Amino acid sequence: MGDRFQVAMIAACPFPAGRGTPVRVLRLTEALARRGHAVHVVTYHLGDGAPDAAIRVHRIGRVPTYRRYEPGPTWQKLLLLDPLLARRTVALLRSQPIDVIHAHHAEGLLVALMAGARGRLPIVYDVHTILESELPQYPLGIGRRALARVGRALDRRLPRYADAVLAAHDDIRQRLIAADPALADRIAVGTSGVELEPFAIDLSPRAEGRSAGRTLVYAGNLAPYQGIELMLQAFAQLLKRQNDVRLRIVANSPFTPYAPLASDLGIERSIDLVPAQFEDVPRHLSDAAVALNPRVGGDGVPQKLLNYMAAGTPIVSFRSSAKHLLHGELGWVVEDGDVTAFADGIERLLADSALAARLGANARSYARATLTWERTAEQAEAVYRRLVACRP
Repeated sequence: MGDRFQVAMIAACPFPAGRGTPVRVLRLTEALARRGHAVHVVTYHLGDGAPDAAIRVHRIGRVPTYRRYEPGPTWQKLLLLDPLLARRTVALLRSQPIDVIHAHHAEGLLVALMAGARGRLPIVYDVHTILESELPQYPLGIGRRALARVGRALDRRLPRYADAVLAAHDDIRQRLIAADPALADRIAVGTSGVELEPFAIDLSPRAEGRSAGRTLVYAGNLAPYQGIELMLQAFAQLLKRQNDVRLRIVANSPFTPYAPLASDLGIERSIDLVPAQFEDVPRHLSDAAVALNPRVGGDGVPQKLLNYMAAGTPIVSFRSSAKHLLHGELGWVVEDGDVTAFADGIERLLADSALAARLGANARSYARATLTWERTAEQAEAVYRRLVACRP
């Protein structure tokens, strides 16, 4: 395996937490620790539980006015929490012989720069998504077009401040190279993995040749960029055709922002809201006839999509977030925003149990062969080794 490294992992988010970025940070650090590296996670004061004892967590002091677990930037994060995180990073760099800094997302890189790490230590910028498409999804008091322009500028400029870039998917890598061709030999892919063990025992009725019922499942957060409104509209169309179908939303986020739409569509009585932790997700997916991924316009890899694949649950997804899904082979993929096609796809899988079973089984096999955190750690480790070898 070669050298062992001391890694400062900067995570400008709650940690651990059951959503995309914190999950990527946690599982990647666990895999790196298993490979013998010493990993220090510098993060916020919030977190659900504790990670493995091999991971050393360095938190900022408690900020009583900030209890937010939802994704996305806020002015309080940018102006208060992130400067505190930079101070905590400075303290870590003074106390530990760090070899490399692994900064997650744009805020993590900005924290590393605020801490004065550039030029002193190699910095890996872990890019989870394209900011041009992500920033307009958040209510920052700035128009969507202006936020898209800001995101486009950050996508082009931020990677220049890192010694290497690790993209969560090849689509992201290609987008960044298109914005700045000079990145081509400094950017690698570190595909997100999925926790396979919780899905190791197939509890699904499909495994026993039985019908999987009439329940659709969405298991993820309810942030604006997730396309929840599109999912509700598609579900309303489906209910007009088949009134015995139910939608189960497995999330810890409040459904309140979407309740008026569900009421207007007349579907609120067909929706089950289930607050759940990650360990409950495999059971809910085992009950599902179809798993739904309604996110549009995203360039990252939704963690829920990987969970769906690991569970072997047939998936209907919009195209832009259907990373890894080959239409008709690993899932049912429709064009972004086409709620009628989304409803049609669900109806097709409900009607064709053989097709649904084949798509689910293929997706599960693909996840087990390809989407492991050990592989992600190997990809990150190769970048560390190259950067450290190039320094005096």
